[in-house]
Amino acid sequence: METARERSPATKREHITGHAFTLVQLRYFAAAAEEGTMTGASKVLMVSQSAISTAVAQLEHELGVQLFVRHHARGLTLTTAGEDFLREVRPFLAHAADLEDSTRGVGRAVVGDLVVGCFATLAPFRLPRAIAAFEERYSRARVRVIEGQHAQLKDSLREGRCEVALMYGYDVDDLHHAVIDSLDPYVIVPTDHRLAGRGSVSLEELVEEPMVLLDLPHTRDYFLSLFRARGLSEPTVRFRSPGFETVRSMVAHGQGFALLNQRPANDLTYDGAAVTAVQLSDDIRPLDIVVAWSGATRRTRRAQAFIDLMRHG
Repeated sequence: METARERSPATKREHITGHAFTLVQLRYFAAAAEEGTMTGASKVLMVSQSAISTAVAQLEHELGVQLFVRHHARGLTLTTAGEDFLREVRPFLAHAADLEDSTRGVGRAVVGDLVVGCFATLAPFRLPRAIAAFEERYSRARVRVIEGQHAQLKDSLREGRCEVALMYGYDVDDLHHAVIDSLDPYVIVPTDHRLAGRGSVSLEELVEEPMVLLDLPHTRDYFLSLFRARGLSEPTVRFRSPGFETVRSMVAHGQGFALLNQRPANDLTYDGAAVTAVQLSDDIRPLDIVVAWSGATRRTRRAQAFIDLMRHG
């Protein structure tokens, strides 16, 4: 017997369009899947929990499959069939929203919800300003945010959990993307460090110093690769942390130097200590920041408008 996972994408699309269920049921199902509970979905959609439960049950009956495993007091888990169905439903609902907008005569208006992914360390520097600019220009659109690491964002784009993402420009060849900025790496040291008064410093001068490493996937490899690319030994990593501000605070309190790309507006750390930023004298290719999207899903007007805004302002 053919299972949901064995069906081809074309067959699954026929599966969606060939049954007598409604867009409302699909929306309720997608909301329940995203929120993980019927209660959460009811709050997001501002309808009763019983309406969500009934719609999902009717959808399961129509499809002849179980979409969720219900856990008493612990919410919902998608079944394999549910995961497959959700991947098909997301772009279907996005397209339906565009059709609905056109039917209402809004022409090329940018309206509705846009889910934007953002790399965690980029978020405080890039995301608030981007959202404010987007929603000021498109007052009928609303942005929701997913923060995560590089691999998580790529998965979210491929699976339709977000339409666009702001991320660093490494390992993105399998995604459509556009460069929106480039950042040179720089070094931070304690304010009383012997290199603090320098206009610039080379990586070779840092090799014998203890390092505080921003320990995120790809990020740690990127910073350490800067030494290897110049035939230098890697410095001794004294502390590792995935927290941008934790790294800065460790440096401020004398635990070593750190390499970073994003530059805060001032040199104070959360606890009131300070670091000194020094340029690197080495000829290092800047790290690109990109807006990325998946070519496997149809871009909505909202997504294209956000991409255009990030590219051209």
